[in-house]
Amino acid sequence: MSKVLIIGAGGVGSVVAHKCAQVPKVFDHICLASRTVSKCDAIAASIRNRTGVEIRTDSVDADDLGQMTELIRSDKFDLVINVALPYQDLHIMDACLEAGVNYLDTANYEPPDEAKFCYKWQWDYRERFQKRGIMALLGCGFDPGVTNVFCAYAQKKHFDEIHTVDIMDCNGGDHGHPFATNFNPEINIREITQRGKYWESGKWKETDPLTVHQTFNFPEVGPREMYLMYHEEMESLVEHLRGLKRIRFWMTFGQEYLTHLRVLQNVGMTRIDPVIYEGKEIVPLKFLKSVLPDPSSLGVGYKGKTCIGCLINGEKDGKPMSYYIYNVCDHAACFAEVGSQAISYTTGVPAMIGAMLMATGKWHGAGVFNMEQMDPDPFMENLNLYGLPWQEQFNVKQLPS
Repeated sequence: MSKVLIIGAGGVGSVVAHKCAQVPKVFDHICLASRTVSKCDAIAASIRNRTGVEIRTDSVDADDLGQMTELIRSDKFDLVINVALPYQDLHIMDACLEAGVNYLDTANYEPPDEAKFCYKWQWDYRERFQKRGIMALLGCGFDPGVTNVFCAYAQKKHFDEIHTVDIMDCNGGDHGHPFATNFNPEINIREITQRGKYWESGKWKETDPLTVHQTFNFPEVGPREMYLMYHEEMESLVEHLRGLKRIRFWMTFGQEYLTHLRVLQNVGMTRIDPVIYEGKEIVPLKFLKSVLPDPSSLGVGYKGKTCIGCLINGEKDGKPMSYYIYNVCDHAACFAEVGSQAISYTTGVPAMIGAMLMATGKWHGAGVFNMEQMDPDPFMENLNLYGLPWQEQFNVKQLPS
């Protein structure tokens, strides 16, 4: 039995809390906390109505080390699941160190004043977590997260060497809004407007934002145009895959979405540096976030499916091997189960599974770890049990270079 503290009451936090409540034999005490306790209370009411499980709610400023540490110690929690903003990762890790409690997140730290994805800041905590005898698990969402485990599973089961990986993220759904982001608008837009980057022949190569693209026929979704981007799981996978020669990340976007994005960029609404408006300093992207639909509200009427997976090529017993492993998730089915759309669901379910494996001791260690460093088998088994069944295909055609 484990006491878990969930920080963040957005779409992902709601899914994590609902899914933890579905496993009372592991999570016998759940607390959901954020700056806005009313959001936590609404999620708690939904959990009560759906499962009959009561969870505790609380308010906390995740940037305040004292508040965070006091909250963690208040119920002697065993694990903190961080699904707050990536800006807050280091503050929450500091609080876990102070309290001596294990830590899990779904996205790597990035500084508020620079759109930069980098694990270095969190990897620098390795020695401190080792000395404290506690574990930090980074990137336990879908991508990063499940995609890392897909690669680890492929390496363990099917390949002697992995030469190329293409991580492909497709949302074939329709939420009915002319322009909306499926997770935090500020983080989402910062991510997709930065320069693309991929790893090949031992070094990183960059591209202009959203300029490299190609079409892929996604299972249960169909042909979609996908664009090369940088994504954080590549940074750790290049360290842990044997024989890797190239790794890329692709995400699909519709033309209407891209047109809206270009207009917003052209008029300066995606800027993250402050401007003066009516004598006050504001950040344009933060203002844009305030007028866009809340991602947690998109589930109502959301139709269609997501398909996220890894196309992997390499060698087995000296012979070429190609392999595609993926999950298909239905927006409407997710909403019926937990009241959230599939983007939140595909991030929140893996966070619960990772937390469950840590709580039961199947994943353990002292230090800071990425997902592919863990044994993939129990995670893969639980994906099938808790709502994200995976499929695999062999002898799949490789993407063009």
